[in-house]
Amino acid sequence: MVAPLYRLHCLLKRAQMLLLCLGIAYLMAGSILLLQRSSVRVAQPNLASLPPLLSLAAPPTALRTAGLGVRARSRWAVAVQPASGGGAKAGRHWPASQSLGVQHLHRRWFHSLLPESPEQRVSLHRSSRHKGTYMGCFLHNASDRALGGTMLYDLRKMTSSLCQDTCSESGYQFAGLEYGAECHCGNRISSPRAPEEDCSLVCRGERGSPCGGVGRLSIYKVEEQLPGHRKFRNVHYRGCFKLPRNTISTFPIYSFQPNLTTQSCIETCTDKELPLAVFKKPHCFCTWTSSLFSLSQQSDNQQCVGNYSSTSTPTASTEHDHFQVYHTPVLDSRCKERMFLPQRSSSLVALSSFPGAGNTWVRHLIELVTGYYTGSFYFDGTLYNRGFKGEKDYWKSGRSICVKTHESGQKEIEMFDSAILLVRNPYRSLMAEFNRKCAGHLGHATDAQWKSKEWPEFVSSYAPWWASHALSWVKYGRRLLVVHYEELQRSLLPQLRLITAFLNVTMTEERLLCAQSNQDGHFKRSGAKRPSFDPFTSEMRQMIDPFIQTVDQALQSRNFSRLPQEYFPR
Repeated sequence: MVAPLYRLHCLLKRAQMLLLCLGIAYLMAGSILLLQRSSVRVAQPNLASLPPLLSLAAPPTALRTAGLGVRARSRWAVAVQPASGGGAKAGRHWPASQSLGVQHLHRRWFHSLLPESPEQRVSLHRSSRHKGTYMGCFLHNASDRALGGTMLYDLRKMTSSLCQDTCSESGYQFAGLEYGAECHCGNRISSPRAPEEDCSLVCRGERGSPCGGVGRLSIYKVEEQLPGHRKFRNVHYRGCFKLPRNTISTFPIYSFQPNLTTQSCIETCTDKELPLAVFKKPHCFCTWTSSLFSLSQQSDNQQCVGNYSSTSTPTASTEHDHFQVYHTPVLDSRCKERMFLPQRSSSLVALSSFPGAGNTWVRHLIELVTGYYTGSFYFDGTLYNRGFKGEKDYWKSGRSICVKTHESGQKEIEMFDSAILLVRNPYRSLMAEFNRKCAGHLGHATDAQWKSKEWPEFVSSYAPWWASHALSWVKYGRRLLVVHYEELQRSLLPQLRLITAFLNVTMTEERLLCAQSNQDGHFKRSGAKRPSFDPFTSEMRQMIDPFIQTVDQALQSRNFSRLPQEYFPR
């Protein structure tokens, strides 16, 4: 009996040693692979020699010259500004990377937060099927920017088709992909070619298509559309303006078009990558946003009624003339740059709302108008992948201008020093949140889902939460600004001024105007697709309407702005 037990004991000891050796070998192999993946093949600068961070009292305005501003690429990377003379003021220019090596490091750190693609690099000789025409690999860094139009991120599902479709919808002719996850649009290529091997990174959403590199764009010419048939996103009527004749003559682009239309002038200015189309038939001008087009300078729209008359001309004997002004889809360069706060804030500001009240849209607007990232009490990978880099930052870090939250408990409310309370019509909020739960941030629920048993259950549980959320923040919030979603839609610029003043951020008129030109962005659900019937039954309305009355009375008792009249039953 002893002999078998002894043999079993020896066998187990050998098995333990074997497992130990296999474990050590596995760890060593993993470490070697990790070192290979994380190695950077560029010379790393001496980071200790870089100048110290400068305190910015307000987000600086980017210069118009292409390439002066470079986005912060990393969750941890903080913008560094070159040392200036003693009399210079901090915060006048957007921070730029010190070298391509630092930019490479920033991007490697930022994208290392994501899992590696199954295939890190794409073969240059692999045939790939994609839309449009591949133009080649081009430089795209601080000094040479290939495309100067809008941009978007999709850090997990970027494809060449997605980028081309987005650029085409925005009226651009070229789409460029960078570092496998970033999409840039433009109407002209403004930098020299680079070796094809520099654009060897694979798109994160597909294999086989070149997706740029570090400071390199893989550029495609999108499928052409006939003039007059191009569809544009983010085109907004700015208003009617009385402009001096000598000022009009200084605008960078002028086009004489006997058959001028709004569409043709917008197309002309979009092709020239300028954010404003200024026209009076048959004259079309293109220019940048400026204080000339501020709200205080607007004229009565009736003054521009004759702009479609072919006999009107800005070269008449008068010194001034009235012009119609439109924002084109081109995103002003001063709206592109965003960063974390250069100095950590000791005050936490909440951007609180009931789910479905438009929190994501308001975050987009705040980032545009302030230039600083917004944070989140949660982590939403979809929003992070779409460019909200503050999603992965710890919400208490003090590096974000404000923090998204849907919490409504007293303890959670009192963790914040102040808050923006965003309130939306409960009927619209409930539908928006149900759409999100069924089809994501930009999708819509089907008629079958609206008719399912989940919808009544959703309303019965979420409608009381809409009321309790607002009531709790009104009761426990320390310093509160109440913003109504509908008022923000109707009076965007005045409401944004209130928000930035509450956030204690100095805002320029130019940044406010270029934020208006891209107000919808890529984060707002289209309101075109709605259920073919009224999803709210009479029983649901009998439950929701008293909640509206209760919240309105609570706001009135604390001297906050009351709910808009459209909330109330008629």
